[in-house]
Amino acid sequence: MHPMLNIAIRAVRKAGDHVIKSLEKPQAIEVANKGNDVVTNIDKEAEAIIIETILKSYPDHCIIAAEGSNKEGRDKDCQWIIDPVDGTKNFVRGYPHFAISVALRMRGRTEIAAVYDPTRNELFTATRGSGAQLNSQRIRVSEPRDLTGTTLATGLPFAAKQHAESFAKIQNALFVDCDDMRQSGCSALDLCYLAAGRVDGVFKLGLKPWEIAAGELIAREAGAICTDFTGNTNYLTSGNIVAGPARVVKPLLSKIREHGSEALNK
Repeated sequence: MHPMLNIAIRAVRKAGDHVIKSLEKPQAIEVANKGNDVVTNIDKEAEAIIIETILKSYPDHCIIAAEGSNKEGRDKDCQWIIDPVDGTKNFVRGYPHFAISVALRMRGRTEIAAVYDPTRNELFTATRGSGAQLNSQRIRVSEPRDLTGTTLATGLPFAAKQHAESFAKIQNALFVDCDDMRQSGCSALDLCYLAAGRVDGVFKLGLKPWEIAAGELIAREAGAICTDFTGNTNYLTSGNIVAGPARVVKPLLSKIREHGSEALNK
């Protein structure tokens, strides 16, 4: 196993244990609004645990973190992207679907990813070029022939409400062909579930880099194609992602181009 993946796994497990333990005393969870989302003291504590674990082994690396604990390290080639609790709204309501997400980008490419679901004790991991695993077992995307009978993961664009009308048109067009849709509230797990064949495709917009970085590598290493809404790979910047096997991504992009606004398709 890659030594940096070992550190990522250690970090997400430590943070996950802290997050789960906090649910034993829900009265101690402090919730505050953060734009279109919420943040808790547990998010910030978990973020600190992850960063401490990483910097203990790699003190010169850079950090980009969801709750703002960024660090400009001396080694500019190595950048860790952290989401201490992806799915905070689920977490604060006791809805057991959230995850800790950590990715390492080196010289502009994502090399290492770990996503940990502490409620189910499911650890999704990937190293670039070495495949994706769930609890150390190899996983692969599903192989549908087209959109017929597929289950797609998506989410209402609360962080990009200017695209609400376009999103509704795209969703309605896809509804005709697919079998079902899921809106789980956790983008990291959406992409990991794609990797494990639990859903057949993902399309989401208005995401932050830390909601995408780890999950997209895990999905790609399991055989998925990941693009932005234009068919390019600028999703970490645009926040818009389409992912799945080729026979799902192609018709998804077609529907997005047909029904999305000009602004959304840039």
